[in-house]
Amino acid sequence: MRNTETTLAAVKDYYGQVLKNSKDLKTSACCSIEAVPAHHRSILAQIDSEIIERFYGCGSPIPAALEGCTVLDLGCGTGRDAYLLSKLVGEQGRVIGLDMTHEQLEVARRHLEGQTARFGYAKPNLDFRQGYIEDLLGAGIADDSIDLVVSNCVINLSPDKRRVFSEIFRVLKPGGELYFSDVFAGRRIPDALRTDPVLHGECLAGALYVEDFRRLLRELGCLDYRMMSSRRIELGNEEVEAKAGMIDFHSITVRAFKLPLEDICEDYGQVAVYLGTIPECPHHFALDDHHLFETGRPLRVCGNTAGMVSQTRFARHFRVAGDKSVHFGPFPCDPATPSTGDSTPKACC
Repeated sequence: MRNTETTLAAVKDYYGQVLKNSKDLKTSACCSIEAVPAHHRSILAQIDSEIIERFYGCGSPIPAALEGCTVLDLGCGTGRDAYLLSKLVGEQGRVIGLDMTHEQLEVARRHLEGQTARFGYAKPNLDFRQGYIEDLLGAGIADDSIDLVVSNCVINLSPDKRRVFSEIFRVLKPGGELYFSDVFAGRRIPDALRTDPVLHGECLAGALYVEDFRRLLRELGCLDYRMMSSRRIELGNEEVEAKAGMIDFHSITVRAFKLPLEDICEDYGQVAVYLGTIPECPHHFALDDHHLFETGRPLRVCGNTAGMVSQTRFARHFRVAGDKSVHFGPFPCDPATPSTGDSTPKACC
């Protein structure tokens, strides 16, 4: 318990006192270089510069089709992604931003009234709460109450990742989604580096080894998750390189659903067609890094993929032919394992 408290205190100090804006970071681990969609850029242009300048994310974990959803942003910081989500879910949707750092939340809350007016809402649809991502119950978040959980380069900072993921799947509704970006490592981080305050604050010391991440989700009942994107992190700092230069770090964006899926892709002869009805995706929809559904074009899919597009909020945007009454054996595809190479990683099918 003391190690956990020490780690959380160090993270609070780094993000509350040491870092004043994103320029204070020593590496690119907590800096997103992913292309921001055009409809996101137009919303970000409406968000106050103070919120943007203290953004420390490592990806762009904002999926499509969010109108009316209830979204939980873990480690929301000053609220950059939370405010973006606030606009994307619409006035009838709801966003909860959770963070443990008082200084970060102080900035986020300071702009709530102004941003609500700027978005044209009669009242806020965004609720900032101080708490721990390991204890969502303590933050007042009930079982099966959330449509989407997002997190941007935060879970690596937690000293108890098993509890974090367990809590996430507890609060997600059946068919709900976890969509997050984080730093992963190609090997286990040596114990001597795990307590280094700079490496921890820079999102490196707590990075999960990719295979341990796979094992952890499997133990929690998530047997199939998908990779959306991956990029190698260049450390670019002599002090950090001297300590951790032997480790390959990657920023990876992952999506997982709370669904009863199988541990390998199975073939039931199913075919899925994307209807092109998601406004921001009129011509194609990317389920993961290698499932690109063209509008109107039938695509053979495994049983797990069929479930992901027919038993989630995407169901009204797809037409799936076939069921699981006839089994044709394994679907010919690779296992769901995060890639730490520079090529595009493969997921389940």
